[in-house]
Amino acid sequence: MSTGAIRLAAALAAAALAGCAALERPFDAHLASGVFGVRECARWFEALDEAVVKAQARDAQETRVAGFPYLRVNRLLASLRAPAASPLELRAYVERLRALDLEARGFEIANLPREVFDALPGLYPGAERSVAVRRSAECGHLLARIDLDRPEVLAQIIERARVPDDYSSASRVFGIYALTRIPFAAGVRRWEQSVRERFRRAPTEAPSVSLVRYAPPGRPTLYYETVAGYLGRAIFEPFGILELSARELDRVFAAYAPSFEIEIGGDFDRFGGLRWEREAATPTVDASALEVYTKVSHTRYGDQVLLQLVYTIWFPERPPTHDGDILAGRLDGLVWRVTIAPDGEPLIYDAIHPCGCFHMFFPTRRARPRPAPDSLEEWAFVPQTLPRVQPGERPLVRLASRTHYIERVSLVSGTDSLVRYQLQPYNTLRSMWDMRGGKRSVFGPDGLIAGTERPERFIFWPMGVDSPGAMRQWGRHATAFVGRRHFDDADLFEHRFELELERTRR
Repeated sequence: MSTGAIRLAAALAAAALAGCAALERPFDAHLASGVFGVRECARWFEALDEAVVKAQARDAQETRVAGFPYLRVNRLLASLRAPAASPLELRAYVERLRALDLEARGFEIANLPREVFDALPGLYPGAERSVAVRRSAECGHLLARIDLDRPEVLAQIIERARVPDDYSSASRVFGIYALTRIPFAAGVRRWEQSVRERFRRAPTEAPSVSLVRYAPPGRPTLYYETVAGYLGRAIFEPFGILELSARELDRVFAAYAPSFEIEIGGDFDRFGGLRWEREAATPTVDASALEVYTKVSHTRYGDQVLLQLVYTIWFPERPPTHDGDILAGRLDGLVWRVTIAPDGEPLIYDAIHPCGCFHMFFPTRRARPRPAPDSLEEWAFVPQTLPRVQPGERPLVRLASRTHYIERVSLVSGTDSLVRYQLQPYNTLRSMWDMRGGKRSVFGPDGLIAGTERPERFIFWPMGVDSPGAMRQWGRHATAFVGRRHFDDADLFEHRFELELERTRR
C-alpha cells in the first residue's frame, strides 16, 4: 500500500471516530474536524475558493453544490437525482459530480495569476499547477469518502444537486412579466413568420457578397453500425452516459460535423478561433485559424440518455444593419447541435447563436413535434424539416451576411469544399494563453463574455434574461424570452418531440 493510501485510510478511520457533525452546513464539520488530514483538505478548498474569487477566475459552466466544494452539477445530472437509488448508484452519481468539479477546478487553477497561485497554502515555491490539481483531486476523494458513509449527508447532496434556471424572477416581477410577455410573444411570432418566409425563398447571392463553403476535416465514412457499437457500450455505464475515447471522439465529431456556406460581405463574416490580444477585455477572432469548437452533450428521452454533438463557430461581430440596430455588437456566432439515435442515425438538429438567441429546430423524419402547452410560450420553432440522413451525408448550413442568420439547411455528401476547418475542443475556451504569459477564460465568472453586451438589454430585461444578447458560456444559455427554456435542459427534446429511436425500413 502506498504512503498516500495509508494516509487516506488513517484519515477515514479517524473521521469515522470523530462522530456526527452539524448538517446545516456540512463543510463546517470538515473545517472543524479533529483529524488533521480532513481539516487541512477543507482548508485547502476554502483557500482555493477565496483565491479563485479574488482573481475573478470562477468557471460558470457547472453549478457548485452548496456545502460541498468538491462537487458541481449540470442540468443532465440534476435530472438524474434519485434519492431511492442503490448505494452503488449513489456513489457513482457523486463521483460524476466530483469529476465535474475537478475539471472546472483545473481551469480555475490554470487561470490564477502567478502571485495568487503562489499564495495558496501548502505549495512549495514555484510549484506546477498540476500539484494544485492533484491536491484538489486527493482532497475531494477524501471528503467524498467521508460524506458518502453518512446517509444523512448523502441525502443533502442529492437534495442540493440542482441547477437554478438562468432567469431572474425579480426582473420579471418588476417588469410586469404577466402583461409584458404578451407584446413580446407577438414580436417573437412576427420574427418566426419572417424566418418562414425567408426559408420558402431560394437563397440568392447579393452582388456585394461572395459565397464561401467550409467543410470539416476529411475522414473515411463512419457507418451508423460502427457508431451504434460505440453507443451500445452505454448500457455498461452508470446512468447510461457514454464515455467515448479520444480516437472515437475524433471520428464521430468529423463524421457528424456540418458544412457551412457563408455569405462574405466583410471581415465580420469570417469566422475563426478566439484569441486574447494584449490588455484586451474581450477576445478577438483570428480568421486565419478556421476553428470550430466541439463539445459532447446529452439529453434524456424516457429512460435513455442520447448522445449529442455540439459545434460552435465565432464571428468578430454582428455589425449594425441599420441606424440604431439594438442587436449589433462585438462577437457573434452559431451553435449547431445534432442529437443521435442509439442506432447512430441523426434524429434532430437544432441551433442558437451564442447569446442563446434564435433557437431553431430542424427535425428529420424520425422526430415529430409535439404541440405547445401555451400559445404564448416559445416552444419549438421548426422553420424546416429534413429527410433522413444517410451515412456520409452532412448538413450544409447557409448563413446570411452580417446577421449570421440561418437561411437554409440542406444535405451534402463527399468532399463538398476544398476550404477545410479544424475541430478544437470547446474546453480550450475555458483557459487560453494571453499575451502576458498567463491564462484566462473567454468567459467571466457570470458565464458572459465581457464587452459583448447589446443595447437590446435595456428593452428585453422584463423577460428575466441576464444581459440578453451577450455571448455566454455553455450551460448558461436561456433560449426563450416567453417561458423558461435552456439549450441544455435535459428534457428539452422529450417534451417537444416524439422521437423514433428504433430504425424502421426506409
